[in-house]
Amino acid sequence: MSEGSLNAPTRYPLNWEDPAFTDWEALNDEMERVFDICHGCRRCFNLCDSFPKLFDLIDESESGELDSVDRAAYKPVVDACTLCDMCFMVSCPYVPPHEFNIDFPHLMLRYRYAERKLGKHKDGLEAEITKTDRNGKLAAKVPGLANWASRTENKLTRPLIEKVAGVHREAALPKFHGKTLTLRAKSEVPEVNKEAPAYGRKAVIYATCFANYNNPEIGIAARKVLAHNGVETEVVYPGCCGMPQLEQGDFPKVSEKARHVSAELGSWIAKGYDVIALIPSCALMLKFEWPLILPADEGVATLSRATRDLSEYIVEIAGKEGLAEGLKPLPGGVALHLACHARAQNMGAKAAEMMRLIPEADVGVIARCSGHGGSWGVMKQNFETALKVGKPAARQAAKENKTFLASECPLAGEHLQQGIDRLGLTERPKIELASHPIELFARAYGL
Repeated sequence: MSEGSLNAPTRYPLNWEDPAFTDWEALNDEMERVFDICHGCRRCFNLCDSFPKLFDLIDESESGELDSVDRAAYKPVVDACTLCDMCFMVSCPYVPPHEFNIDFPHLMLRYRYAERKLGKHKDGLEAEITKTDRNGKLAAKVPGLANWASRTENKLTRPLIEKVAGVHREAALPKFHGKTLTLRAKSEVPEVNKEAPAYGRKAVIYATCFANYNNPEIGIAARKVLAHNGVETEVVYPGCCGMPQLEQGDFPKVSEKARHVSAELGSWIAKGYDVIALIPSCALMLKFEWPLILPADEGVATLSRATRDLSEYIVEIAGKEGLAEGLKPLPGGVALHLACHARAQNMGAKAAEMMRLIPEADVGVIARCSGHGGSWGVMKQNFETALKVGKPAARQAAKENKTFLASECPLAGEHLQQGIDRLGLTERPKIELASHPIELFARAYGL
């Protein structure tokens, strides 16, 4: 049997509605099986903090083997998993179709769901920050106040937020906008370039909670680039994809969101539109995670087939029809962080391919996890660990010494900036942060 990671790994449906899925003894038996294989391999020692925690548990046990580790000690290993998916997609030699059938991230999700189902976990205030639609709608009514309160420099509110919600006082938090992407899209409609090679394409942009509430400029830049390349676009936002709830193992909530959003986007697919997700985590959900959670749902399957990551879609146009003219060099170069959830889509480094379409492109690729982990990385108990995990990526970003830093994941880019600040460099490089590579692509077009 060859290593499973030599080819594209296979992922099996998450049978979360089967009672056996949450059988505590069977689950812990599977945890022990997988952990023992990980112990004998240790290839993932330098990924997230789950693996150092696991290996320390074993090495410090009575026998130095897993058989002398109390199963109750498994939980910190589970809690440290950020669902970056890099162990499954990049490092593990035993992923399916290998007979060992290792899917570490999904096993961590199974454990978290079992905790919920069996009453071993109750949502606290930490779960409140993952309610992105509610929080976004409320903050959009008072964006100035919300952004003032969330500034890391605010010594009045951030200690209070840390105490009440558990969010580390030094963790950078997304800003909010009073005018969401969906609102701006109604009044800011770019003219479609009828002379572009790709003229005739139609795409509906799934706004995602981040671009809708926190940074509409990502969506505005995407529409401008697509319109210049002849693509007619519409912007819709039926609701969050549920990635924050998936991180917590809340399969019922994720499936509810999947059915709702896929029904809305399905109506656009029926009208001949492609679907573009602006943020890699959301594209990962639509393309891969939802079909594994709801394998029998045809609407979810249809959406999965029709969805493209934003960078993937631009590269597809370049390869098939060709891009419209007008790209100019970006002086100073770009340090480009490849988001883990873009890599997890198994589509190649599309953001890097896209940026290299710019004439005289000087692109330094950072293929290391930022350590952020979404809502996980801003919590008081995780923030310092998140910075530690992301330190190699931050160090590389600083070493690249480019004019721009961009990540497909806006939260990762901001986190890398904080990581660079923590490096203690005698002369910190002056880096202009872009929320997404598409913003730099639009700039190269002069849009």
